[in-house]
Amino acid sequence: MTINWLEWIGYLASLLVLISLLMSSIIKLRWINLLGSCIFALYGFLIGALPVGFMNTCICLINIYYLTKIYRSKEFFKLLNIEDNSSYFVDFLEYYKKDIKEYTSFNFSDINNYVVRFFVLRNQVHTGIFLASRFDEKTLLIELDFVTPEYRDFKIGSFIFDSQKSFFLDKGYSQFLCSATNPKHVNYLKRMGFETATDKNYFSKPIR
Repeated sequence: MTINWLEWIGYLASLLVLISLLMSSIIKLRWINLLGSCIFALYGFLIGALPVGFMNTCICLINIYYLTKIYRSKEFFKLLNIEDNSSYFVDFLEYYKKDIKEYTSFNFSDINNYVVRFFVLRNQVHTGIFLASRFDEKTLLIELDFVTPEYRDFKIGSFIFDSQKSFFLDKGYSQFLCSATNPKHVNYLKRMGFETATDKNYFSKPIR
């Protein structure tokens, strides 16, 4: 019985390490790999395989080092307006088309008629795109709020909806509105402070 439990610990550790390598987000990769290596270290010491235990302890420390570095590093965010007839804008949407369709029902047929449209730069890298149309005089309807897979840690969303409130207020808007059916998209909106609107097809968030 003891041997079976030890084997299951080893299988669990192996599975977590494998899953970590499937993550597109470096932060998720580090966290899951940290958990897997911790369990692997425990497994190694329990079965008396000291090289396995010590090696995975070192991997744990390496993951902790890089996670600490990530969370302590000061990042630079910037909004970059999308110019008319921007070829990079078109190329960006085309490159991430499959990923965008997976999370949203964005209409790719009309991409130039938005009152607000910008890229989000993170440390000078184009990591997100935001497109919105006018729902009414005070309400901005978000058509697309997309972040590339490698940077989905909610920092860009917080930058847009919290740090850049004045950007939208200066344009005369006092409310965000967004439709969502994908569970992951809904979870993201709720994480950003959106609530179900009076019209159940939308989620809303005041700008204040």
